[in-house]
Amino acid sequence: MKTRECDLVVIGGGLAGFAAALEAAEAGLEVILLEKTAQTGGSSAMSGGCLAFAGTDLQRENGIEDSAERLFADLVEVGKGECDEALVRAYADNQLATYQWLRDKGVVFAPVIEAASGQSVPRVHNVDPADMIRQLELAAKASGRVEVLKQTRARRLLRESNGRVRRVLAEQGGESLELYARKAVVLAAGGFVHDRALVHRFVPQYDNAVFIGGEGNEGDGLRMAWALGADVRDTPYIKGTFGKHPMDENNHHACLAVYKGAIAVNQEGRRFVDESLSYKLLGDACMQQSYGVTYQILDRDIMESGDNRVRILDFERRLEEGLFVEAESLEQLARLIEVPEEVLLAEVAAYNQAVRDGQEPEFGRRHLVHQHGELRPIERGPFYAYPSTAAVFGTYCGLCIDAQMRVHDVFGAPIEGLLAAGEVVGGLHGAAYMTGSALGKAAIFGRLAAATAQGL
Repeated sequence: MKTRECDLVVIGGGLAGFAAALEAAEAGLEVILLEKTAQTGGSSAMSGGCLAFAGTDLQRENGIEDSAERLFADLVEVGKGECDEALVRAYADNQLATYQWLRDKGVVFAPVIEAASGQSVPRVHNVDPADMIRQLELAAKASGRVEVLKQTRARRLLRESNGRVRRVLAEQGGESLELYARKAVVLAAGGFVHDRALVHRFVPQYDNAVFIGGEGNEGDGLRMAWALGADVRDTPYIKGTFGKHPMDENNHHACLAVYKGAIAVNQEGRRFVDESLSYKLLGDACMQQSYGVTYQILDRDIMESGDNRVRILDFERRLEEGLFVEAESLEQLARLIEVPEEVLLAEVAAYNQAVRDGQEPEFGRRHLVHQHGELRPIERGPFYAYPSTAAVFGTYCGLCIDAQMRVHDVFGAPIEGLLAAGEVVGGLHGAAYMTGSALGKAAIFGRLAAATAQGL
């Protein structure tokens, strides 16, 4: 068996893994990063590229007043109080420094202009996610202290006689490899969207959802930590993201016309939810409808209000790709999507009347998204429908950690030498999700894990 030694072993080559590796390298630690697949990036590189930061220069340039305290309050609110407030505080207190750290590494952010799910003010800092991972990987390798081993799968975490996690048993090219970590091991192995049995164990209502994520997201990190007695949390809150086209295999992103004023209707042509909610809660509501497939209904004005700089709001591109159903009238649209014509017309008419009268439409919708934006009627043709189901892009639950990123066992005690960051951890999101907090969590918590490792 081959053996290797370093200060820090990082398992997983997504955003959390490279944030941890680079932060550790900059502090002088020698790092070996394991990536089980042939390509780094994982689910991070496949994401919509949104990170939730507050109080940045890009916000100020657009006249947006935001703060760490406001971000903290929004995260707790959208999580319905089910989150670990110590982790939310760690996110809020360290996010601005992480934003600047990413910029210093060459990550380019688009202007902040749109509020999104769970945000009381616009704080989506959009990037090319694959390029962000490349920038961090290049910087990590350039440090001379980070070695990346691709196609190397971690199999087991091994303890010393004193109970401390020091070693990782891995497999590379059919041969066993043992790595010894002088400081710690960081689990950044992602979630488990590609283990349908594990998803079924926690949320069988999502058996028929679409699952999209990095090919390596099979729950390896979760199982390795479980074997050591690690505790987990938030498993009941695995949720799909609303807005994935059920028939399109090429576009791996949601389309959220509802956040610009569209309404969502089911196969019976009826609205079924407050469309301003977190798209995770919209995903839950969608899966409860007939066949788990619904439609976002919008008009020309809403179509033209899209933003091609934000993937979830790039309506024109989806239209060019033929993913929208287009009609000159609502009557024709109803026939094309095969919902009862009279029902759809009545639903749109009631919604429009409530908007014009300044009243809350059915289900209590008051804003476009979260607490932001004025409702608008759907009245100017042509009209459009976007078939929408829920896609599970990430599992948003996982290991119990503390604010130092130490993994805790089922008795609430830290497992010495074992840290975790990114999608493999639970506690931040709680019952729902703020746009940008998953990538934000990966970057922030990856760096915090490395900071903790330095002191071990």
